[in-house]
Amino acid sequence: MKCPFCNADDTSVIDSRVSEEGNRIRRRRRCLTCDKRFTTYETVELRLPQVVKQDGNRSEFNRDKLLTGFMRALHKRPVPTEYVDAAMDRIVQKLLSLGEREVPSRKIGEMVMQELYKLDKVAYIRFASVYRSFQDADDFHSAIKEAQRPQRKREIKKP
Repeated sequence: MKCPFCNADDTSVIDSRVSEEGNRIRRRRRCLTCDKRFTTYETVELRLPQVVKQDGNRSEFNRDKLLTGFMRALHKRPVPTEYVDAAMDRIVQKLLSLGEREVPSRKIGEMVMQELYKLDKVAYIRFASVYRSFQDADDFHSAIKEAQRPQRKREIKKP
């Protein structure tokens, strides 16, 4: 770490402390050249993958867009906010654990559908109707049948 006062490369850590939240380290440093002291902070930098849209365009992952999708599907449904937050956190964690630099928007849509299926079947069908571009009543009928099946771990059918 370079000294901000004299630009020397030779500095030493005098003291390190973890923040109360546990997500940051505060380091007190001393320059060995000019003997001045300064503080640095160390935090984790999480980089979510770029989202590749169906038309090939790329954009930064946006948690607000994810929340908007959940809220539209869950409009006037009895699902506590904590459950929605937890579902979104699970999706973000899955995206981080993929270790990929890019992820297709379709994959995120599938993750949202899986979480909505667990939270609320009506919200799941609402989201599926837009996500899968339902064309007629048969599409709704198939989604309702799927939602009525006994819950077990399974892949959500792709359109």
